[in-house]
Parts: sequence; C-alpha cells; structure tokens
Amino acid sequence: MVLQNDIDLLNPPVELEKKKHKLKRLVQSPNSFFMDVKCQGCFNITTVFSHSQTVVVCGNCQTVLCQPTGGRARLTEGCSFRKKGD
Repeated sequence: MVLQNDIDLLNPPVELEKKKHKLKRLVQSPNSFFMDVKCQGCFNITTVFSHSQTVVVCGNCQTVLCQPTGGRARLTEGCSFRKKGD
C-alpha cells in the first residue's frame, strides 16, 4: 500500500508529474507543443500549434486540418499527427 507521504519528492513518478499544473511541477514545463499534421487528401505536412486559436487549413487543397476549442485544438477526423521536438 502506497500512501501519499511515501512518495519521493525529489524523484516523483512521471504519471504524477503529468497530472500536476504546469507551474507546480518539479521542473516547470508547458502543456502545449508543436505537431506535424498530415492532410488526409493530399498528404501535405503542416506544422500546427497544439493550442491553436485559429482554424488551420492545408496549404495545397484548403482542407480544414484543425479547429480551435476552449483549450487544445481539435484535429479533423482522418488527419494523422506527430509531436515535434524531443
């Protein structure tokens, strides 16, 4: 049985760190990221911000790739993506 007091504060588990607020983590890091989104029609790759506040369309075929919501942008059904960086 693991109690809340039995957690090593200098080396917290990754699962607990992801659940915490971005400013309350041991090392502060943002929740947002950039991603490459592949268009389902022409297979063109576009770089999109995860918390985009505008509608992002494909440069070639003008298909909508993602739409903004209150926080994270919602990808269009059928579009594939991968995180950039790391």
